[in-house]
Amino acid sequence: MALFCGVAQASEEAHKLSNDAPVLWNIDVPFWPGHSLPITNSLVMMAAAVIVLTLLLRIATRRMEKVPGKLQNFVEWIFESLYNFVSGLAGPYLTKRYFWYFASIFLLILLSNYMGLLPGVGEITYEGKPLLRGANADLNITLFLGLFYAMLWFIWSLREQGIKHFLLHIFGPKGGLKGLLKTLLLPIFFFVGVIEVLSIGIRPVALAARLFGNIYAGEAILEQMLNISSNPILSALAAFPFMCLEILVGFVQALVFLMLTAIFLRTQVGDGESEHA
Repeated sequence: MALFCGVAQASEEAHKLSNDAPVLWNIDVPFWPGHSLPITNSLVMMAAAVIVLTLLLRIATRRMEKVPGKLQNFVEWIFESLYNFVSGLAGPYLTKRYFWYFASIFLLILLSNYMGLLPGVGEITYEGKPLLRGANADLNITLFLGLFYAMLWFIWSLREQGIKHFLLHIFGPKGGLKGLLKTLLLPIFFFVGVIEVLSIGIRPVALAARLFGNIYAGEAILEQMLNISSNPILSALAAFPFMCLEILVGFVQALVFLMLTAIFLRTQVGDGESEHA
């Protein structure tokens, strides 16, 4: 409770969570004269999440033992659970090849969601701007995650299927049709393929919007609850159930992102077992 009281008291002078993440610094791009790279507070938080996650995993695995200690055992349990979960979605073959991505994106999104709930986020300022902001409460960050996955999905699909089978999977006839019926239905399957292409193009935007909308809305509501009263104890009591809800939502949204990315890949490629037995 003392933690929430401290947050509530600090929030009396809080900056309202804006739709746009403010730019803190502009770094000149040496190979592109006249252009600079804007560093926002959400980008700072994402970089912090990457560093924290790397350090935690490094500490947990620096002294690997056959009989693991508590920390190593906990980390191994997390990755084993994730591996079994992804394997049930994408199949053993794809999981073995691409688990590095699925585990990384789940843990990164989860940690970013939880770091956005820490005391001081949105309160500490730099030149009048909040220094830190929940990374996934910025649409630019979540859109990057969605587009990055779309690029990987395209590369992986071509690697596993080849260009011919990749195109046939989208535009080709289904159901093992042969003869005249297959020829007559080719225009319909092509039309369905065009719709599938549109669906594929929408996927990264949908991934980004879902993650951003849930995290941004939760943090905005939590901020309002922390400012609902001038009494920090009352504000903390009002914010407490929403904080608990955000802890759950942060986990669920990381899990949903993981599930959808795994399912999208398997839908296109299949389980890969027959082709790579």
